[in-house]
Amino acid sequence: MAEAQNIPAGSTTAGAIAVAAESTVATRMSAPPSFDVADFPVPNGREEEWRFTPLARLKGLHDGTAVANGTMKAQIDAPEGVTVESVERDDARIGKAGTPVDRIAAQAFSSFAKATVVTVPKETVLTEPVRVTLHGEGGTTFGHTVFDVQAFAEAVIVIDHTGDGVRAANVDFLVGDGAKLTVVSVQDWDDTAVHCSQHNTLVGRDATFKSIVVTFGGDVVRIHPRISYAGPGGEAELFGLYFTDAGQHQEHRLLVTHDAPHCKSNVVYKGALQGQDAHAVWIGDVLIQKSAEGTDTYEMNRNLVLTDGARVDSVPNLEIETGEIVGAGHASATGRFDDEQLFYLQARGIPAGEARRLVVRGFFAELVQQIGVDDIEERLLTKIETELQGSV
Repeated sequence: MAEAQNIPAGSTTAGAIAVAAESTVATRMSAPPSFDVADFPVPNGREEEWRFTPLARLKGLHDGTAVANGTMKAQIDAPEGVTVESVERDDARIGKAGTPVDRIAAQAFSSFAKATVVTVPKETVLTEPVRVTLHGEGGTTFGHTVFDVQAFAEAVIVIDHTGDGVRAANVDFLVGDGAKLTVVSVQDWDDTAVHCSQHNTLVGRDATFKSIVVTFGGDVVRIHPRISYAGPGGEAELFGLYFTDAGQHQEHRLLVTHDAPHCKSNVVYKGALQGQDAHAVWIGDVLIQKSAEGTDTYEMNRNLVLTDGARVDSVPNLEIETGEIVGAGHASATGRFDDEQLFYLQARGIPAGEARRLVVRGFFAELVQQIGVDDIEERLLTKIETELQGSV
């Protein structure tokens, strides 16, 4: 089943598109954004932003019963010139990129002791990635990290999550004017881990931001990337790859708010699912505000169901408050193997099992190549191959 919309320049369309002067994505939330956890009601699962999430498996993150009693082993390997600070919550950089939009993000903001700020100075061009390794050692932890990439700097940041535990965090990316930032966030948790994280990005004037979110492990993983623009000319690319196994719940909820003129965004997320009760959720929200004339945006989600018993919920949403745009569109598709591709490969002597693995590897290849970090790419390809051994 597939659903797609394309809107040419200067046009407005009904259907999956909502056009209204007072329309904002926030109207679909149970409460407006806030740093105070008390401003959010305890979710019951009927709210729009929680209706797909298994609340009982969140280990108390959603209702306030989770307490910070765990250990998270953190290591930051930063190239020369990059500064790493531990700061109090009154630091002006904390929260500048965005505000918590649900109770878990607000709980994380209210619960961290000190925040970590990683700064790439103005006009610095890094030749090696900044690597952040987070390894859970059990229990519940909260965190807040700010990556401040200043004007005309260029950097690649790799955030790697492994181990076990319950984790709630906010991660802020400040992309200065003319800066270029690529972020790779890998969720490779143990099967019993729970991870909820809001990623806030403020894209500066003529800046470029690329995000690659890769999710494999965890019992429940819920990632919420959010993009806004500080000035015209900004570009954001959001890529995602997830492989959901039996019993896992992996949820990616994106919001791109075009609030400055002549900015671009492109979203491509792909997932594969296998096993009983494997559940993937993708929500792609794009809001083009009245002030964002000249916007060019597109979002796509594709899912490949490898076995019976798996479920996908894919919901693209596009809201437009101005007709003066370059273009906007969205697409969502979920299905099984392409029989024609399999026939083509088997007709050339490739065994059925290997043919199916080749199709899946090809399905993900476009996104893996976006990473640009050799060791991470090799690790993910190996991980995909390992996952495929169980089904195809």
